[in-house]
Amino acid sequence: VLSHDLRNPVNVAQGHLELARETGEDRHFDAVDRALGRIAELTDDLLALARTGAPVNDSEAVHLAGIAGECWATVPTDDATLVVDTDRTVSGDELRLKQLFENLFRNAVEHAGESVTVTVGDLVDGPGFYVADDGPGIPAADRERAFESGYSSLVGNTGLGLAIVKQVAEAHGWTVRLTAGENGGARFEFTTGA
Repeated sequence: VLSHDLRNPVNVAQGHLELARETGEDRHFDAVDRALGRIAELTDDLLALARTGAPVNDSEAVHLAGIAGECWATVPTDDATLVVDTDRTVSGDELRLKQLFENLFRNAVEHAGESVTVTVGDLVDGPGFYVADDGPGIPAADRERAFESGYSSLVGNTGLGLAIVKQVAEAHGWTVRLTAGENGGARFEFTTGA
């Protein structure tokens, strides 16, 4: 799990370091610094999670639009687009929620392609939010299996991303459901209960 979640910031750091060498522009070092900070956060959080396996006890108010934007910046998204259509705040563990969003964003880009559009919005039929993409989606027969550790439709993929998403949701006492998006694609719905 640790190596899986570290892949995002490591890739960002490597890419920006290469650009810094090519262009000499200082702004790339700032991106490397942010990625290294995220690696440190992930390491601490994942080690704590591995040791305790406990549900989230120390919740804080987390603004979904803000955290989605932060996570989008740490995932290699190529020509992908993020649309945030929520002003919702949830009670949760910010570091674990970053894991949730980063895994969903990376999953969308890997499975739907570099020009995918990912939308974060509010559920209309109850308290919660969704993350949806406009890619090919996940067949109905595979939707429950998609959350199992090791399951992936991509050769060479670890299959841990969506298992981590489900684990983070359950640690918050939330339910997660995978459906088809309004325009095709995959839609992950999180019922938060408040």
